Amino acid sequence: MKFNALIQLRGRTPFPFIKLQTKSNAKMVNLSLLLFLFVFLFSPPSLAVDILTPSQNLTNAATFVSEKGFSEQTPRNFTNPFFGIWHNNLITIRRIDYPTDPLLRRNGIHRRLSAGKTPDDLEPAMWKGSKELMRSEALHQSVPGDYCDTYGLCGAFGSCDIEQMPACQCLKGFHPKVQEKWNLMDYTDGCVRNRSLNCSTDIIGFAKLPGLKLPDMNMSWVNESMSLSECRDKCSRNCSCVAFANAVARGSGSGCAIWVGDLVDIKVVRGGGQDLYIRMLASELETTKKKSSVVVGVIVVAAVVVVAGLVLVGFYIRRRRRRRSHESKDVEAQEQDLELPLLDLLTISTATDNFSASNKLGEGGFGAVFRGRLATGQEIAVKRLASYSRQGTDEFKNEVILIAKLQHRNLVKLLGCCIQGEEKMLIYEYMPNKSLDFFIFDPARRKLLDWSKRFNIICGVARGLLYLHQDSRLRIIHRDLKASNVLLDVDMNPKISDFGMAKTFGGDQTKGNTRRVVGTYGYMAPEYAIDGQFSVKSDVFSFGILLLEIICGEKNRGFYRPNHALNLIGHAWKLWNEGKPLELIDATIGDSYSLSEVVRCIHVSLLCLQQQPEDRPTMSNVVLMLSSESVLAQPKQPGFYMERDSLKADSISGKNESSTTNELTISLMEAR
Repeated sequence: MKFNALIQLRGRTPFPFIKLQTKSNAKMVNLSLLLFLFVFLFSPPSLAVDILTPSQNLTNAATFVSEKGFSEQTPRNFTNPFFGIWHNNLITIRRIDYPTDPLLRRNGIHRRLSAGKTPDDLEPAMWKGSKELMRSEALHQSVPGDYCDTYGLCGAFGSCDIEQMPACQCLKGFHPKVQEKWNLMDYTDGCVRNRSLNCSTDIIGFAKLPGLKLPDMNMSWVNESMSLSECRDKCSRNCSCVAFANAVARGSGSGCAIWVGDLVDIKVVRGGGQDLYIRMLASELETTKKKSSVVVGVIVVAAVVVVAGLVLVGFYIRRRRRRRSHESKDVEAQEQDLELPLLDLLTISTATDNFSASNKLGEGGFGAVFRGRLATGQEIAVKRLASYSRQGTDEFKNEVILIAKLQHRNLVKLLGCCIQGEEKMLIYEYMPNKSLDFFIFDPARRKLLDWSKRFNIICGVARGLLYLHQDSRLRIIHRDLKASNVLLDVDMNPKISDFGMAKTFGGDQTKGNTRRVVGTYGYMAPEYAIDGQFSVKSDVFSFGILLLEIICGEKNRGFYRPNHALNLIGHAWKLWNEGKPLELIDATIGDSYSLSEVVRCIHVSLLCLQQQPEDRPTMSNVVLMLSSESVLAQPKQPGFYMERDSLKADSISGKNESSTTNELTISLMEAR
């Protein structure tokens, strides 16, 4: 039986009379009729008592139907009720609290469910008989979950905490790189250490930073089978290791993740997150609060340490001066043994116009490079060792000894050196076209490098490396091959330069190991960056990256595409597997390239970038592959292959909201 009751909502403008339909017995009908008559006869129209009170629920046992019959809420025969309105057989689904859909629970109480899997997914659709009821929606705005979700907001070694003011703070042991910008809330330059680390002399420890979203894992290494203590030991033995953490956050955590570059995109996660262990000076590690009873003792100990430190500093300074004196004598003796021309400081100063800024060609880890002209009219490039240089006398001696004995058309020629007091300089032949990075990474200048010039540079660098690895008297590993260390002469012929980091092998030696990892992030082979192992194959890996950069006109480090988070290596590997390698070609090349040459170069680069050193070809094989049309092996997955995953988080209890957490992972893929 159906019962019709007329109701009017209190405090609102006149509302269409509504018919409440329920299934009830006869007694309930009579009682309801009496209630209706009482309300209708004794209540003023504008102050009618609500029939459906705020404490009542609109369940699937009842519907509201307007008296004229063209507005019905919730059809009676629909088993999974939806809060909707039928307007004269035209279906309109009312949306409440965008972007969620109002549905009824099984007990009839209102609840909210997510709108769909994606903004383009309109599921679930509803049907009534043969009539399809579809939902439509439009994306109004897309914003990060909060201020701290902006990628890299606080720069290198900065963390973002949405509950702090300001939100960006430097990690413990670091301070803003440019304080003036931080004062203006510009954090892009990030933070730097309060004191730089010296792996050979400083006492190093690890500070535990709890409750964080781990930093961007580009240039990191992951091993899911290692324990946290093993991870700590591995990081301690590698001077390049900046931080470590559990690679897997489930449970109490497992696996090992190691970072070897800047820590970027760190965020404080309240009530969650992971522990990050960052390499620091032992003196900067957090200690327990000191009790008042031991304050005097601490002061005494500090005083003793200061006195001892002053004594040690004095001893160190004296020892360093004596050592420099011996090193200078050694360099002079070795220079004389090499019969390398020795130029005096006055000659070099005159040639460079007293090292004027107008003659400065550039600056690197060694120091500044100046253009000069000797009295004979010969143009030279002068590499001047700076007092603040990260490199020192050992690198200077290394370059003098190595380059003086090397003679190849694709290696820069050393003309002489200058050693006078604290001044140490190397004199090279002048390269009028500067370095490869000056052209290849500049949107305008790289148009000057058509495909024939680029291919000539690729082949020239390959022949220069082959000479170092195989044809010179000693096997030489460059260890810092990159675009800025490839100089170009007047005819755009390449010449490999900067041998300060090079290592030599004698006899049957094929590889070495070092705790002092030097070079440039973005060009290092995985086994060298993580474990300090270097060989001719680590140079081959660097050549593979350089080859990709020449083809694409973009840097491996800092490479970006909006549709994925792969680096240049991963992007090339993805396009290769999709059968679209030609999409890698720099658009400024135009149609001047040979299709077979370009595809072969991309193929060779991926062979050079394979994860395992033994899978990579030698430079003799590379030169042969570039100059022939032989069938090439299929490349295996490369090292430092990186991508971003999006993990869905659990709904927040009680708020009926959903959230997602974006994490960046990097894997060193094992070859199949």
